Amino acid sequence: MATSPHHIDPSTYLDDLLTQASPDLMRQMLQSFINQILSTQADQICGADYATTSQSRTNTRNGYRHRDLDTRVGTVDVAVPKLRSGSFFPDWLLERRSRAERALSTVIATCYLKGVSTRRMNDLVASLGITNLSKSQVSDMAKDLDTMVADFRHRPLDGGPYLYVSCDALTMKVREGGRVVKTSVLLACGVNVEGYRELLGMQVATSESVASWTGFFRDLKARGLDQVYLVTSDAHLGIQHAIGEVLPEASWQRCRTHFAKNLSSMVPKTQWPTLSAMFQTIFQQPDAAAVWTQAQEVVSFCEHRFPHVADYLEEALEELLAFTQTPKAVWTKVWSNNPTERLNREIRRRTDVVGIFPNRDAVVRLVGAVLAEQHDDWIQQKRYMSLVSLEQTRTMMNANVIDADGSVQEAA
Repeated sequence: MATSPHHIDPSTYLDDLLTQASPDLMRQMLQSFINQILSTQADQICGADYATTSQSRTNTRNGYRHRDLDTRVGTVDVAVPKLRSGSFFPDWLLERRSRAERALSTVIATCYLKGVSTRRMNDLVASLGITNLSKSQVSDMAKDLDTMVADFRHRPLDGGPYLYVSCDALTMKVREGGRVVKTSVLLACGVNVEGYRELLGMQVATSESVASWTGFFRDLKARGLDQVYLVTSDAHLGIQHAIGEVLPEASWQRCRTHFAKNLSSMVPKTQWPTLSAMFQTIFQQPDAAAVWTQAQEVVSFCEHRFPHVADYLEEALEELLAFTQTPKAVWTKVWSNNPTERLNREIRRRTDVVGIFPNRDAVVRLVGAVLAEQHDDWIQQKRYMSLVSLEQTRTMMNANVIDADGSVQEAA
């Protein structure tokens, strides 16, 4: 009787492999056992053993088609038997030509998160003994991040009240409708009741419009954002409108860094060092009263040297110096968006290797995973704001009374 090409005599087979002591022993054994199982299943479908004459035969074999199966011991060459009529495909083993084990999927998804581009991923997995990993396979494996990101983005904000919130936006390139367009990733960070920073949320919008920022803040509020005392951001009209509509009880702090960049564009480069030095003195004062006094001094200085700058600065003082209505201990943390710049750089480091995202879901997947990772790091670090300063802030919300040195007094 003819013997199937994948028939195995276990004792002889194992003895030969152990004698050879091949470094690929596990992969060879796995490949042989899988092919033996498939051959046996094909014989059962045909109703007779391989290459035998039998009245019970209902079908015949017609060669093999080879598929690669990625496993933790490397890529296995799976020989799937072909039939002359009908088809045989092991759905329990293979899926759409190849299937990576979950452990491998996790590794690749993590590499994607860490900023390894899909173009470089093939070289990475080659060191694991896996060949010909396509970009589409990498993207499919990276989708394992979707559940984690969705849970993070839609979690309830139950760590409040978040007295201090900062907002920013980043621009990403995405392919849509056969062309490359720019989208805006809206971000919000906050300080929870225990004094730790949290990533409150992110959303991919077509642009930084009034509607997109308003919808973003409404989503945050629906998830539990409330009792916000101060929001720090740049002077984008969409953010200002959204704060006024969704968080009317919150004050708005205009980012001093963004404002300084606007000032620099209003004077010649040779005169900017002088104006910059004067502008910085506003924020070097010991208490709130001194800050306002120095701000008026700078306005007076500009009236003589830079008249057009003086009007611009004076109109912005209420927004620029909103931080003086907070405890002095938190001034450096709320008067600009600089504390979030490191986060922005980390996001850019991960997204720059992608360049142009294939769709918005890919942006949500990668940026959301980076934010979830950063959120966990912040929770494990020391407090961003002390409990004393947060308690002072809550007192100010109720009393709205502040001394010239930045301390709080009870309302009469």
